[in-house]
Amino acid sequence: MDNNPSPGNKAGGLTTILEKSLGAVAKGGTTNLTGVYEYAERVTAKGFTFMDTPGYDPVSVTGIVAGGATVMCFTTGRGSVLGCKPTPSLKLATNTPMYEHMAGDMDIDCGVVLSRGESVDSVGERLFRLVLETASGRRTLSEELGFGQEEFVPWQLGAVM
Repeated sequence: MDNNPSPGNKAGGLTTILEKSLGAVAKGGTTNLTGVYEYAERVTAKGFTFMDTPGYDPVSVTGIVAGGATVMCFTTGRGSVLGCKPTPSLKLATNTPMYEHMAGDMDIDCGVVLSRGESVDSVGERLFRLVLETASGRRTLSEELGFGQEEFVPWQLGAVM
């Protein structure tokens, strides 16, 4: 309601929704944007696209799944346990301490770029292989744990608290 990120984002150091949005933009890398979509609109463009979704994890991912996502790569720095059935949801831990604390539910530790000096390319290659394996039937940790059964949450128009 006050145009700020969630309590968890605030606890993680964000002070405004603008800071959260800048972080999301940075995750897009340097690839050209190929399409912009409304919430839950069917994505038809190939490559890097953007969908207008709220910041609340289950509602945001529901829109992306409704748009046609077949594998979800969900970055989390605070340990979201999102599963979002029917789409396999890989959780990418952005920092090693959180990954180690939640290793039973985080599919990959991307924090090793900072904590252990691994290259972005090597972690990216490992993630790429994991996405291919998941698309080929490998179960995510959320699927193994049964998480995501009730996380398909359509966006209600108006403020979501």
